[in-house]
Amino acid sequence: MSKTFLITGGAGFIGSAVVRELIRSTQHTVINLDALTYAGNLESLADVADSERYHFVQADICDGEKMKVVFAEFQPDIVMHLAAESHVDRSIDGPADFIETNIVGTYQLLEAARHYWKDLKASDAEKAAGFRFHHISTDEVYGDLEGPEDLFTETTAYAPSSPYSASKASSDHLVRAWQRTYGLPTLVTNCSNNYGPFHFPEKLIPLMILNALAGKSLPVYGDGKQVRDWLYVEDHARALIKVATEGEIAETYNIGGHNEKQNIEVVKTLCALLEELVPEKPAGIAHYEDLISYVTDRPGHDVRYAIDAAKIERELGWVPQETFETGLRKTVEWYLANESWWQRVQDGSYRGERLGTGS
Repeated sequence: MSKTFLITGGAGFIGSAVVRELIRSTQHTVINLDALTYAGNLESLADVADSERYHFVQADICDGEKMKVVFAEFQPDIVMHLAAESHVDRSIDGPADFIETNIVGTYQLLEAARHYWKDLKASDAEKAAGFRFHHISTDEVYGDLEGPEDLFTETTAYAPSSPYSASKASSDHLVRAWQRTYGLPTLVTNCSNNYGPFHFPEKLIPLMILNALAGKSLPVYGDGKQVRDWLYVEDHARALIKVATEGEIAETYNIGGHNEKQNIEVVKTLCALLEELVPEKPAGIAHYEDLISYVTDRPGHDVRYAIDAAKIERELGWVPQETFETGLRKTVEWYLANESWWQRVQDGSYRGERLGTGS
């Protein structure tokens, strides 16, 4: 049966992947609610924007009154909450925006959802029984792993290290509290590092691709031996939709790609792919790896993240379709084929102003 999904942050990297997957692969209606801050880009949704089942609302989740209006107007069956400030370096330089969006914004959205759901129970018990509030979070809330064989599970204690991860941990706690106290039907997912098409160029993988193509330095924090589990964004989108539609209320599901890689390994793999796909380099560059430079490590930088995704596989039957090798090749090929998209992000024309590349 067709449902109405309210996707917050639907113009962002992961949110736009969810919107595209819902429009392409289901008959559901999608309401994309996004404030269009620097990382929100409607050009990432050009392929689905003309669908009769797609609607865009520009609004800030921190505006509680506006959220109530949106719920009343669109009557969603499922909320997928992805709107968030998510860049660790930005959170270190200016944590206030992260507190406001990730904590206060989540509170305002929860309250709008709670009142909507409460009224729904009185007017449409069947629709109320099917309502879901799915909160999308990060593995960074768990902090650092100690042993080389340790994995984050759904019961790992929280130990956030950055203002970003602390704000996401706070929002996770709010969602669980609204479920426990008010009975709001919530689900939480915590994912590993995403990568893939339409990724904002300040993040590691697109930054390295675009810097290499321009003959710029490839800055690697510290010794580059920090380990992350990499998840192809379209695999993540499929997992999120499965959790939102089939997951158990009040449960948490960890979503990982089964791809633990050191940061330096990721950068060198990208360089090797570019050697194959773009052998003609900028002037003066013999090998892309020659562009790698080691820079002062980030304050409070976690050394290793790794997800145990056994629960979502066991209970919901989800496994990633892409390996790191296939996903990374698709990602590099996408950036090579979509220069107009990332150039408009780099020069700011996608939002009518000039921005840096984040390098």
